[in-house]
Amino acid sequence: MSSVAEALRRLQAIDTCALSDALDRLGLSGQVTGLRREAGTGRIAGVAVTMKLGVGDPPPGPPRHLGTTAIEASDVHSIIVVEQRTGVEAGCWGGLLTRGAQKAGVRAVIADGPVRDIDEARDLGFPIFTNQLTCYTARSRVVEKGTNVPVEIGAVVVAPGDYIVADGSAVIVIQPANLDAVLEAAEDICRREAGMIAEIERGTRMGDVLAGNYENMLKKV
Repeated sequence: MSSVAEALRRLQAIDTCALSDALDRLGLSGQVTGLRREAGTGRIAGVAVTMKLGVGDPPPGPPRHLGTTAIEASDVHSIIVVEQRTGVEAGCWGGLLTRGAQKAGVRAVIADGPVRDIDEARDLGFPIFTNQLTCYTARSRVVEKGTNVPVEIGAVVVAPGDYIVADGSAVIVIQPANLDAVLEAAEDICRREAGMIAEIERGTRMGDVLAGNYENMLKKV
């Protein structure tokens, strides 16, 4: 595989539906639905920096505000992926963290759990994908349990360094070991879809366009 930047360029050119089809073709999982884009625009691709929140006491060591370690561990390729599945309504991300992440060049935040200060993120144009919004602070409710540890979003486990693509349809998680195969399959699917679009534009009957092409999309030819 070429550089991370080149991999992200290729991923960002592919919508999550094509990537989902590629995962299906390869017998892989990684599709997460239900995390809506609540701020920002467009498709985002990046490399996961993870953060896990929970209840109880934080890990030993000097106290730190949740999210700050993840921001400091990030770079311009990073997407911060947050798990806050405690059932406690408490923000796992907020406005000051958004500003810090944007300043650090973070590409997006994806949270399975409540996010607050969403209007601030919208005003800043910072991409946030989540399944719940709230006004409640994390203080005295949830704590950070770890940064760059495995987390769960939807039914998918995300490890630090996994590749993430998110758009208006879904979030896709790709393990680095599968990246080349997923890119190859997804780009093939996109080429075949482009051919079908050209047929539609030429006025070909839809039944003829979709008859064999679409039904066989998951088959490698």
